[in-house]
Amino acid sequence: MELQLLQQGAEARVYSGRFQTRACVVKERFSRSYRHPTLDTKLRQKRTAQEVRSMMKCRKHGIATPSVFFVENEKCRIYMENLVTCHKLRDVINRCQRDGNATELLAIAVTIGEMVAKMHDIDVIHGDLTTSNFMIDSNTQQLKAIDFGLSSQSSMPEEKGVDLYVLERCFLSTHPNTEDLFQLILDTYKKESKNSASVIAKLDQVRLRGRKRTMVG
Repeated sequence: MELQLLQQGAEARVYSGRFQTRACVVKERFSRSYRHPTLDTKLRQKRTAQEVRSMMKCRKHGIATPSVFFVENEKCRIYMENLVTCHKLRDVINRCQRDGNATELLAIAVTIGEMVAKMHDIDVIHGDLTTSNFMIDSNTQQLKAIDFGLSSQSSMPEEKGVDLYVLERCFLSTHPNTEDLFQLILDTYKKESKNSASVIAKLDQVRLRGRKRTMVG
């Protein structure tokens, strides 16, 4: 199968291609030369398996993610749905801010809060909640979560609080003047999540640690 490189990160390359008759995206974790070959293979295979488990668990519980077509374990490749009708949430938010579309922004915030609450209630930690890792389908307006490469599964409020903190820092740094919007995300999360009180308490602690690091550094 012919693959076309779309992007490369620190740990993986992403290609476009076809799986049987369907357009697909292929994520491949490539070898790192500074690691022992045996350890490198085990780490890459473990992370690949964890990414797939997180996506499948989310889909099982009604959280939209790309469909997984096939996993090539030896090459640490995941063949998944190509979201050809979707746009990055980052770009949609920027457009709404530019056009003054407050109604759409509020609807997006509520949907994000609902999705993250549902994700945390099944103990899936995304690990990289940014507006580049959500997509919106231009046909259905459905929000989809992508890139579970740093994901894990944990019931610890600390891990969930850090997840929310990453999302908050993304909003404040990438999308200026969205403090009220993120507060709506949190308000929705509090309403929808079964264990929101302990998670929000941890979020407050993480914020405090972050401010201390900023003051020191």
